[in-house]
Amino acid sequence: MKLFTAEQIYSADKFTIEKQQITSDELMERAAIQIFNWMHLRLQGAPVKIHLFCGIGNNGGDGIALARHLQEHGYDISVYVVNYSKKRSKDFLINMERLKERKVWPEFLDSDCEFPPIGKEDIILDAIFGIGLNRPPADWVVKLIAHLHKSQAFILSVDIPSGLFTDKVPKNKEAVVKANYVLSFQAPKLVFFLPETGIYLKQWEVLDIGLDKEFLGNTETQHQLIAKNEVLALYIPRAKYSHKGTYGHSLIVGGSYGKIGAVQLAAKSALQIGSGLVTAYLPKCGYHSIQTSAPEVMVITDGEEVISNIDINIKPNAVGLGMGMGTEKDTLNALQTFLKDNTLPLVIDADGLNMLAEHKELLSLLPKESILTPHPKELERLIGKWKDDFDKLNKTKTFSKKYNCIVVIKGAHTITVHQDKGYVNTTGNPGMATAGSGDVLAGALTGLIAQEYSPLNAAIFGVYLHGKAGDTAVEKTGYQALTASDLIESFGDAYLDLFKLPDPPQKEEKKSE
Repeated sequence: MKLFTAEQIYSADKFTIEKQQITSDELMERAAIQIFNWMHLRLQGAPVKIHLFCGIGNNGGDGIALARHLQEHGYDISVYVVNYSKKRSKDFLINMERLKERKVWPEFLDSDCEFPPIGKEDIILDAIFGIGLNRPPADWVVKLIAHLHKSQAFILSVDIPSGLFTDKVPKNKEAVVKANYVLSFQAPKLVFFLPETGIYLKQWEVLDIGLDKEFLGNTETQHQLIAKNEVLALYIPRAKYSHKGTYGHSLIVGGSYGKIGAVQLAAKSALQIGSGLVTAYLPKCGYHSIQTSAPEVMVITDGEEVISNIDINIKPNAVGLGMGMGTEKDTLNALQTFLKDNTLPLVIDADGLNMLAEHKELLSLLPKESILTPHPKELERLIGKWKDDFDKLNKTKTFSKKYNCIVVIKGAHTITVHQDKGYVNTTGNPGMATAGSGDVLAGALTGLIAQEYSPLNAAIFGVYLHGKAGDTAVEKTGYQALTASDLIESFGDAYLDLFKLPDPPQKEEKKSE
């Protein structure tokens, strides 16, 4: 699913209006009906009080149009116009007249008025600001937002939580509505998935308002949301007449005294994700433990407690490097020598990244489309400090273009960055914030490349499967008890889920015409 900018959505609106020969208020009516149908399906005429807070732009117009449908179906509503400007959008005014014709008289709120009482069991419909917001709300509107939060009522936001920008992080956290649910028109927004802006909503859902599909399909976006449909297109099925050599040989290089577990996890992960063969290259101190814990994995050793020479006498298809490796001088020299001669696809994690960050001249030795998998501090060492999440994304893209590499920004919504593109993952959960989870991911990406997935497809698909494994495992363990080993054992469930049919849709009640 594409993640469009505000400008692209405005262009889609305009194109749709012209192509379908409709008016802009007719498009607004579509949006209002879709919101109403969503609410009515869930409320079924329940005797609940609904407070609609509407701005004076098109987002407010959506709310005013919605109020008419709610009133016509007998819902108990109160409508408030948040009068933050003297300007009014044309479609807002059209829908205001339609509402008044039905004898519904909104209450106008401004800086001098008292805010209406709201019960804890009521519902708040937030339609104050839309995606066109380009400056912080006035102080009195910030107080109104605080009043909405204080009520503890359920907040449903139209398109985007009011006060949230689409292209920057709000400076004042109190100036943004914290929505329980957001109904986003046509597609979700990038800000729903970034750490500094995703905190303003708990759940979201897309409503199709009939924007021209051809226009949307032909519009290039910098960011894409990755869910099951997107990764199914990447999946490479297995052939009947195949053998272990068909599915590649993964080499996992890493480990040091006390950190052999990182290599064990990565090697097991590469095997479980489907690599036909896996070899671990590690110090001698880890030989017996990995042979015992992972009997399917072949082992090559070097040095007693650290890796001091990476001498490969096998022919792997992909190399995962850095997990638990340490940054000793001998290890650094071994990495430098290896990179000078290596042409194999690389996945670099943990201490491999730390050595690259400390000696940035090594970055120029990376094969094209190497995958780097940093956690936040490792990313900062590579690209420098950032001002906010948007700056982080931009700097990562610049870094990716400079070194022709793929950067996996790990987080609640892991983002795979390649050149100017970002692929936002939808799987995963807080239980995955546990030791070894990153080692499992690095091993999985290595195993996928070994199976002849392109590095970019391996990163996108691997991140998805890693998150889905966490989602299936956490149903048995709960968040706190989830371990990295649980993720490995759940890769099979993640694969099976790819081909699981969705539950049949529930029968819907009659919708508003």
